[in-house]
Amino acid sequence: MIHKSRVTKETQIEASLNLYGSGRSNIDTGVGFLDHMLESFAKHSLIDLDIVCKGDTHIDDHHSVEDIAIVIGQLFKDAVYPAKGIERFGNATVVMDEASVTCDIDLSNRAYLVFEMPIDGKVGNFDVELVEEFFRAFAFNTPLTLHLVYNRGKNRHHIIEASFKALALAIRRATTLNSRIEIPSTKGVL
Repeated sequence: MIHKSRVTKETQIEASLNLYGSGRSNIDTGVGFLDHMLESFAKHSLIDLDIVCKGDTHIDDHHSVEDIAIVIGQLFKDAVYPAKGIERFGNATVVMDEASVTCDIDLSNRAYLVFEMPIDGKVGNFDVELVEEFFRAFAFNTPLTLHLVYNRGKNRHHIIEASFKALALAIRRATTLNSRIEIPSTKGVL
């Protein structure tokens, strides 16, 4: 397990990650919908993930959501780079009832986000605009190239959950160990 702490005036976060785990999670972010998304993410990526966040949710959930993504990204950075013996690229399309979302990633050690998800409003008390903030902070702190593309759907919960599950599967595939690959780049380093 790799461990990280982040303490600011807005959040106090303790988090641990085991990239090659079993999908076990212990999540307490203070943001119920995000807890649900991260539990699903851990389950489907087979990553063990522990997160406890005390945030200024009396203001709103923005700082907690963004800072948690920063910490998870930093944990991934420590777990993946320098990339050796892994597939590097991963993709997945996940459907949840009427919703379908595709995720493509490149563990490139370069940050980029394509977020084509036409969603707005709320899911319960959760501001849907925070989904993009989460994925941006994750992509830029890992760093990796991350494309999330909405295919279809109407239910915001289904669309968002499909995006977290698609990322989980894409990461699982990209981090698959392959003894035939030393460094997955013609540059010789990632």
